[in-house]
Amino acid sequence: MTLMKAILTIGFITLCFMGCPSTVSQEERGNLIEPLRPYVSQIVAELDKVSPERRESLDQIAAKIATRLKSGKPARLTFICTNNSRRSHMSQLWAQTAAYYYGLDKVYSFSGGTEATACNIRTVSALRRVGFSVVSTTEGENPVYLIQFSDERPPVRAYSKLYNADGNPKKDFIALMCCSKADKQCPIVLGATSRYAIHYIDPKLCDDTTEETSAYNARCRGIAREMFYIMSHVYEHADKDTLQSQSSNTVSKK
Repeated sequence: MTLMKAILTIGFITLCFMGCPSTVSQEERGNLIEPLRPYVSQIVAELDKVSPERRESLDQIAAKIATRLKSGKPARLTFICTNNSRRSHMSQLWAQTAAYYYGLDKVYSFSGGTEATACNIRTVSALRRVGFSVVSTTEGENPVYLIQFSDERPPVRAYSKLYNADGNPKKDFIALMCCSKADKQCPIVLGATSRYAIHYIDPKLCDDTTEETSAYNARCRGIAREMFYIMSHVYEHADKDTLQSQSSNTVSKK
């Protein structure tokens, strides 16, 4: 009788896992750098905190990305804000990290602005606090930072630039408008095949106040949560055989 109960229990557990298409294997999670792992684990556990209002537009973005991947095309995402100094950098980093976590090797993220200034040092500090490795490689008014989320992927070069600067896609990309000002200033994003508004409140509003650190932490976490929400839905609706093939091709090219 005890043996029969054990067999039934194992069978039930197996069926439960078969009914969870969004479960991610260890191979698909990849190998995030150690300091980043606890934070990402927290983010993945709180995706249900994304509000219904935000989910409507995020679901549309996820569907667009999934459609491109299913057709065999890469999905290039360019996050755009006014100065390319805060929200767009956070969005780019978290989108690329989430894509890597879910094994979406054909999703590429970029960032840019309607004008160039600098990747704000407060943004850099916020990213370091959550576990990213951030190394400054140049000095001056617009330094270049190398930001690492995994030893298996090259670091992201973070610095302020226009959305259509060299190194960013010039055509066939998805434009994601991170701030309302840039959205209004740039009614036409040249080269974009589609465009979505995902406005975030600028943490700059709290610069040099007692709320500065908490404001940047909150914005970083909110963006991380939404980027992981998008990529989790892309993964859920993706062709797993195609993802496995893409992942194998990526490894073979290293």
